[in-house]
Amino acid sequence: MTRKTYRSAALFLLAAALVVLPVGAQAEMYVEAYLGGTFAATQSFNYGATPTANLVYNVGVPGNFDPAVVGGLKIGTWFVKEGFLGFNYPNWMKYLGFYLDFSYHRLNLRHQNARYQEIYLGAYNQGVLDFSTEGHAATLAFMFAGRYGFFPDSEVPFGRLQPYVAVGPALLFTSQKPRFSFSSYTGPWFTDDQDLHGDSAVLLALAVEAGLRWMALKNVSIDASFKYRYAQPSFSYTIDPGPNNFFLARHSMTMDQPYHLFSFQLGAAYHF
Repeated sequence: MTRKTYRSAALFLLAAALVVLPVGAQAEMYVEAYLGGTFAATQSFNYGATPTANLVYNVGVPGNFDPAVVGGLKIGTWFVKEGFLGFNYPNWMKYLGFYLDFSYHRLNLRHQNARYQEIYLGAYNQGVLDFSTEGHAATLAFMFAGRYGFFPDSEVPFGRLQPYVAVGPALLFTSQKPRFSFSSYTGPWFTDDQDLHGDSAVLLALAVEAGLRWMALKNVSIDASFKYRYAQPSFSYTIDPGPNNFFLARHSMTMDQPYHLFSFQLGAAYHF
């Protein structure tokens, strides 16, 4: 990720936190740190060159993302009867809440091989493409949650065991730096090995989460959750084969694919 992307994510998180934090002790607030693993569904990457090249090709590359470690931070509150920002909500509002969720992980696409059809001087031939990327994903989600309590006692009247579900929009800060090797079956006259500059994007995404929280102490809880995120980025790159590859002109490449990201995480939270 670029420094500008990190700065944008930090500003969003700070601004949103300033909205939540003034409730102070009037609401049931918590801060949680978590760690887990993430993986993505197999994708088909649309890899294509513009027709400005002597070789015109378009191929769907089967993409398998590498599993990665994900870490994050939640800042949230439940709308208890004491009130959120001074409002005297009815008692049933204690089942509802809101939290900010910021997470980060790597998003690398492992090496894939794909065959494609090329058009050279009007003739159809076959080629092979070796493709991989290095990438990152940082997500700032605005989650609206619902919960229910089991096993209440004098220390935790709402219930020590609290399953919850949440859904909300998110901002996904993502980047991809592709590397590919392109070889033609028409002969050994063209082989390209490109390590391109990365492209980044800020996207509107959807986040859904389900979890189970256990109040180990009055102010400390353990949280296990499953999260799903969806976004559809599009990256563009310019390819310059260089002076030795005179059969192929300078052209552009696009990489379009949906993200279906899944993660499991364990966290610990402090409530105040």
